[in-house]
Amino acid sequence: MEIERKFLIRQLPEHLEQYPCLQIEQGYLCTNPVVRIRKQDDSYFLTYKSGGLMTREEYNLALTAEGYVHLRKKTDGLLITKKRYCIPLDPYTIELDIFEGDLAPLILAEVEFPSEEEANAFTPPEWFAKDVTYSGKYHNSYMSRYGYQPEDNR
Repeated sequence: MEIERKFLIRQLPEHLEQYPCLQIEQGYLCTNPVVRIRKQDDSYFLTYKSGGLMTREEYNLALTAEGYVHLRKKTDGLLITKKRYCIPLDPYTIELDIFEGDLAPLILAEVEFPSEEEANAFTPPEWFAKDVTYSGKYHNSYMSRYGYQPEDNR
């Protein structure tokens, strides 16, 4: 089960270079239900996600590099590329995604939680802006099909 909240941000945190950074490329074989392939540095995954906004089922299966390359040719829509910075916020980790290519200049922060109660009780840091958890327009699967349409992020 994946329980996460998603936010636009006001500004990048200071000294971003001090945090671990992953280079991610992902594409979608299907968006309803979501079936995604992802290259994350030198690791490869096939992921299934059920419907939902804050809470949804998620299953990850390891792929080989060859399997990823084969399936990559079968993706629909945009191939999403982004840098993900993993920023500790005890007891959580902020996953700060800086999108590249067609989805730039979008920047999103995601925080995963062990329960819906903790997710609902979370107070975001000052550098977070609008909570977009309940807007499907910020799901990567949606943006792979329709792109990113900027809106007011306050």
